[in-house]
Amino acid sequence: MKGDLFSSEHMAQPAVAAGMTIENTKCVRYTVNGEMLARQGAMIAYRGNLQFERKGQGVGGMLKRAVTGEGLPLMAVRGQGEAWFAHEAQNCFIVDVEPGDEFTVNGRNVLCFDATLSYRIATVKGAGITGGGLFNSVFTGHGKLGLICEGNPLVIPVSPQYPVYVDTDAIVGWTAGLQTSLHRSQSIGSMLRGGSGEAVQLLLQGEGYVVVRPSEATPQKPGQH
Repeated sequence: MKGDLFSSEHMAQPAVAAGMTIENTKCVRYTVNGEMLARQGAMIAYRGNLQFERKGQGVGGMLKRAVTGEGLPLMAVRGQGEAWFAHEAQNCFIVDVEPGDEFTVNGRNVLCFDATLSYRIATVKGAGITGGGLFNSVFTGHGKLGLICEGNPLVIPVSPQYPVYVDTDAIVGWTAGLQTSLHRSQSIGSMLRGGSGEAVQLLLQGEGYVVVRPSEATPQKPGQH
């Protein structure tokens, strides 16, 4: 076969190492030799001897589902082979989590991750039960974390001299060493996305980085929870 479709730009390349790699901007390839975890429904192709098993509530857990109606069911992928993961053609990125690191991320931005990583559910202090990104998963351990984002994310340094205020619908995640709280502002409420009255931002203080996506949260589709 000939044509642009069959060029090297679109052709899956041979695996060079086990684990997670970026296949292209919209897709992650995972060469499985044992076990890994991914969001249910994110596998778009695989080859080899792989088994897939539902993992129940997964990232977000029963707490987040009960409180906000959201959750991210996970699946375990076991065996030997290759699998490709994507979600709604969103951009894909990989975070290397090392011992001592702690990365807090919104469950909607998780695509897949190494089984060597641990995660727990955390809530933003003073957040209450409203808004997006206020119930998050905290990843620790040693391994790779595959993330998705609508568009290219913006990574903003945070320092004690320069705290950062982020729209709660735009937050993707943040690194360890940052303290979070809600900041309410009436003065700019009418200027944000055509709103009026009080606006709420997530205030991050300390030393680290915050990751923001260039779009506000979109409504969950039926059956996506």
